[in-house]
Amino acid sequence: MTKKLTLAEALLPVVAMLLLLGIGYGYYHFRSEPLLIIATIIAGLIALRAGVSWDSMHKGIVEKINDGMPATLILISVGMMIGTWMFSGTIPMVIYYGLQYINPNYILIIACLGSAMVSIMTGTSWGAVGTVGVAFIGIATGLGVSLPAAAGAIISGAFFGDKISPLSDTTNLAPIAAGSTLYEHIGHMLYTTVPALVLSLLVYYFVGTGDFVTSSTTIATPEKMRIMLQSLDTMYHWNIILILPLVIVLGGAVLKWPTLPVMLAASFVAFLLGCCIQGFSAQDGFNSMITGFNVSMVHREGFDSGAVIWDVTKLINRGGMMSMMATTLIAFCAFAFAGIMSKAGALEVILEALTRRVKSTGSLIATTVLSCITMAVVTGSSYLSIIVPGEMYRDVYRKRGLAAKNLSRTLEDSGTVIVPLVPWSMAGVYMASTLGVPVLDYLPWAVLCYTGFIFAIIYAYTDFKIEKIAPEPAVTASTDADDNTERSLA
Repeated sequence: MTKKLTLAEALLPVVAMLLLLGIGYGYYHFRSEPLLIIATIIAGLIALRAGVSWDSMHKGIVEKINDGMPATLILISVGMMIGTWMFSGTIPMVIYYGLQYINPNYILIIACLGSAMVSIMTGTSWGAVGTVGVAFIGIATGLGVSLPAAAGAIISGAFFGDKISPLSDTTNLAPIAAGSTLYEHIGHMLYTTVPALVLSLLVYYFVGTGDFVTSSTTIATPEKMRIMLQSLDTMYHWNIILILPLVIVLGGAVLKWPTLPVMLAASFVAFLLGCCIQGFSAQDGFNSMITGFNVSMVHREGFDSGAVIWDVTKLINRGGMMSMMATTLIAFCAFAFAGIMSKAGALEVILEALTRRVKSTGSLIATTVLSCITMAVVTGSSYLSIIVPGEMYRDVYRKRGLAAKNLSRTLEDSGTVIVPLVPWSMAGVYMASTLGVPVLDYLPWAVLCYTGFIFAIIYAYTDFKIEKIAPEPAVTASTDADDNTERSLA
């Protein structure tokens, strides 16, 4: 027989995890996996104290892993896609021409808007970051722009598109959890998301035209730029057909084809282009799928892979399914923690405590924001940070005369976009590993990810763009008595 945890017991594993990761990972730079396992052990001890059996905890872990498997498969497929797109020359071609025609002062704005466009069309921030995001980070490397700033701009744009695209899973999930409809949810969300994007672009414009985003290891000298362009030009044959893999991904998104088959098809076409257009061997193509592309695979007349400068090597040696295995391991450790916390009922206790003193619209929406952020930090899951608070606050909003789209907007403003800022979340680890920039480094530059919920709270306390409905009538004692009399007379 399990007993309900006290608030202190429910918070202990969360506080332990935050301290372990904040000090161990953030300050001492320890690996996050053992830190998450220690936090999971503490959660398990609390769960045992509450009477939760090991079998139940094990079941919770398996359930969380099962829920995360679709995202894990996409993660691994993105690794394969990046490797084959390097093999085909798709991403290097974008980098090659981008280095020549993109002004360094505007790279942050272009990276943000470009990622947003792809994310809107595909409905996935991960796909945008794994394709054009990798290209933009390569361009930023060549131009000598700060990589944390570039990564933050890419992620801001990607999650802007993810929030407003009708093809996005979280954009569809939020109105379902809140009880609103898809398009009223998207329309209402524009009031917070567009100002957040505009603010982000203003930041990127003003800092981009100064020395704020110049890399300390800048390589944007004319000589090094020339060497980079010459190396890329010697390694690859440029052809307009090389954009075909990107067209397949975008076309599949527009036509609403399943994500995994589309990514596999794009990878296969890139494999063929690498063999046919670039003249690389099939064996090197398979190696690119598994371990990633490497400049040592290039054997061309006049090209010496050993003489390639480090900056080009870092730019090109990317991708492969194996590159995503570390991400998957961290995700499994996080799933173990979330699974035990779920079975122990700790999350429900924490959220109940957050809602206890809600008295106004402003405090209700602020509490919703805090609940979503808590779920995002504890579970590292955008789905749980939407579903659990959505189910919890749905009736509360209705009883207070607030339209459901207020809730669905708040769920996305403080759930979906916060997850990539959590270093141990699957999204955070994916963004960091794909772009090569740690979460804590790009976090200050991912402006859109933390300004959306600020606008939501401001609107709540000023009553701006808060849609009202007729509140549910309170059930009085006299009404209950009249109903009972009518039933007895009948």
